[in-house]
Amino acid sequence: MTLTDKQLEDIERYASIYLPISDIALLIEVRADELRDEIRNRSTPASIAYHKGKVVSRVNLHNQEMQLAKVGSPAAIENARRNLMDMEDDE
Repeated sequence: MTLTDKQLEDIERYASIYLPISDIALLIEVRADELRDEIRNRSTPASIAYHKGKVVSRVNLHNQEMQLAKVGSPAAIENARRNLMDMEDDE
C-alpha cells in the first residue's frame, strides 16, 4: 500500500488519540482491512506511524501518572509500580 506523507502524518495523529484503525482508514480514505494489514507488518511506514502515535501518547500518560504518584496519589503509585514491572519484564 502506498500512502502519502499526509496520510502517514494523519495515521500517527489519529493513533495518538487511540482512534480505531477502521476510523483512521475512513478518514484517510483507504480500506480498513488493507490498513490493518499494513499496520500488522511492523516494517511498513503505516505501522511505524501508527505505533509511534500510540507510544507518544503512552509517554504522556506515564509522565502524568508519575507526577501524580510523586504527590501521593494511591492509584497513580500503583500504576507507576505496574509500569515499572512491565518495563523490567521487557528488559
